[in-house]
Amino acid sequence: MMPTGVLESLAADMVAYRETGLSLIEVSHRGADYDRVHQETIGLFRELMRVPEEYSVLFLGGGATMQFSMLPMNLLLPGGTADYVDSGAWALKAINEARKVGKVNVLWSGEEDHYRLLPPADALKPTVGSSYLHITSNETIGGIQWERFPDTGDVPLVADMSSDILSRPVDVSQFGLIYAGAQKNLGPAGLTVVIIQDELLKRCSNQLGSYLSYSVHAKANSLYNTPPVFPIWAMNLVLQGIKAQGGAAVLAGENQKQAEELYRAIDGSGGFYRCPVRPEFRSRMNVVWRLAEEDKESLFIRESAAAGLVGLKGHRSVGGCRASLYNAMTMEGVRRLTSFMADFARHNA
Repeated sequence: MMPTGVLESLAADMVAYRETGLSLIEVSHRGADYDRVHQETIGLFRELMRVPEEYSVLFLGGGATMQFSMLPMNLLLPGGTADYVDSGAWALKAINEARKVGKVNVLWSGEEDHYRLLPPADALKPTVGSSYLHITSNETIGGIQWERFPDTGDVPLVADMSSDILSRPVDVSQFGLIYAGAQKNLGPAGLTVVIIQDELLKRCSNQLGSYLSYSVHAKANSLYNTPPVFPIWAMNLVLQGIKAQGGAAVLAGENQKQAEELYRAIDGSGGFYRCPVRPEFRSRMNVVWRLAEEDKESLFIRESAAAGLVGLKGHRSVGGCRASLYNAMTMEGVRRLTSFMADFARHNA
């Protein structure tokens, strides 16, 4: 979901951006008009994420899927190992891609419990000499989210934050690298943001193709090649809106209220709806639930869509229902859903 104001601003300036007479997606990415947007977007992101000076911010293409390979290609030391936590579908994709590059050590897996929980952060210790420890901060399919992050000591902590970036304050200094596809909370698809500790840039292999090297992009300030101009422009407007709202701490409060509203509707339904995730691991971004009579789920999806509530079908790999409460969602939208859920339960119990 994108903020309506952002979509309206993009539409207003799409044909002619300010005084240029051209669209911003037509001008040179080396020109002053785009450069102002590029630098401002990096600055806004650094400010809102409170990125320390000793970190670089990169704007790349390829989505988080590209990072599943790019990360180990850059940071998995020759002959070494990398630690991963298998918390669900997206973590497993990252693991499988990393295995094509080097040796992977899976420290913990939630597969036996059907990915309904996470390991205690305090109990998760990296392998001695590991190149890094990778986690997925929020699993969109399983609806589980890290509340606290592990202390990995001298081993860099790496996180895929694609689905909860800027939804809450994060201490960036706890991580060696954070990456996130923009299409959940930051803007439209086509842009991936990487925050990397400058010390780690020294590790990057000089045998990689230039586009695959973090250090190449860092030295060029993400202008080594033509960047994804439109998503960066849209992200600029999203970040301006987040700053005007008060930043990540304010968003976290709103996200918490919305998630609590929806979980109350599920837990208070007398068993008509049920969330398979234990409360302490439940995501504030992706709320998943099943109906006690699963044959009624298709009816629920059809009737909710007819009521203007779309995108509630669970991922094809797990079924059920899922509501994504990304930053642009409103409490009004959540209450429309919970009201529909209550009506559906009354008529179908």
